[in-house]
Amino acid sequence: MNRTDRLLAIVLELQGKGKLRAEDLASIFETSKRTIYRDIQALSEAGVPLVAVPGQGYALVEGYFLPPLSFTTDEATMLLLGSDFMAQSFDAQYRAAAQSASRKIDGVLKAQVRDEVRYLRENIRFIASNTPEQRGSSETLAQLRRAIIERTTVRFHYYPRYREGNQPPTTRQADPHALMHIGDAVYLTAYDHTRLAIRNYRLDRIDNLTLLAKHFTRRADFRFEGPRMDERSAIIRVLFDHEVTRWAQEQRSFFTVGEEQTSDGLLVTLAARQERDVLGWLLGWGRHVRVLEPESLRRLVTAEAEAIIQNYRDL
Repeated sequence: MNRTDRLLAIVLELQGKGKLRAEDLASIFETSKRTIYRDIQALSEAGVPLVAVPGQGYALVEGYFLPPLSFTTDEATMLLLGSDFMAQSFDAQYRAAAQSASRKIDGVLKAQVRDEVRYLRENIRFIASNTPEQRGSSETLAQLRRAIIERTTVRFHYYPRYREGNQPPTTRQADPHALMHIGDAVYLTAYDHTRLAIRNYRLDRIDNLTLLAKHFTRRADFRFEGPRMDERSAIIRVLFDHEVTRWAQEQRSFFTVGEEQTSDGLLVTLAARQERDVLGWLLGWGRHVRVLEPESLRRLVTAEAEAIIQNYRDL
């Protein structure tokens, strides 16, 4: 990064994060504190209103904003395609926000860039597989957003994927920390009061959500991240025959962690929380897949196949 780009980037960092120390900026831009001191001096001499707060670092004077940015065709295209996809992927409130952001970006583009971007937008599409209304209640999503912002504890009924018989849903009380959109589902990440740990819950398995008159302090050790591999203790290996190898690679399981072409077919390794997580996916391939390990999953697939046969015998 040349100095001109770094000076602009420093202003953007301060504008976005408030206060930053010289060592913080040096770490971000992979340079020395001495260089940062010189950059801060150059910005001050150029008229950027900076203040130094002892022990806290540098900050922009309140109310200072950069003039509108100019976008290249590629930058604007990516931003607008991204907002198009978000408009499809979330509920009405976020859809309206994404559409509003698109209009603002489109409005500041130069005429030539705007024409190029519109042409590309008309010829590139990202299609979301489902809408939030299909995956889960938009009202539930709105309530959880409010609970996250206001740090309000929630209570809800939860339907685990695998329950014995007609076992009723469990009642959970949790502190909501984040929402994740993974594949075709939205997940709530929350601190579960019973398990005393962070847990993930699919929104379409949540019923009777209630915001309680109780506020929580967001956990200092919480880090927003996707599902952790150390939670997937079930290692599974399956073999697809050559006939469906291409399609198996096209329709990978969410739990797939490795693939290897062999003389016998495609060897796929999966890491799941429990063996039943991949049962439905495996059954969907019928005779074209064979479980190599673990033995317990082979027995599970056999039992399920026999139950399917019995269903048709009973007709």
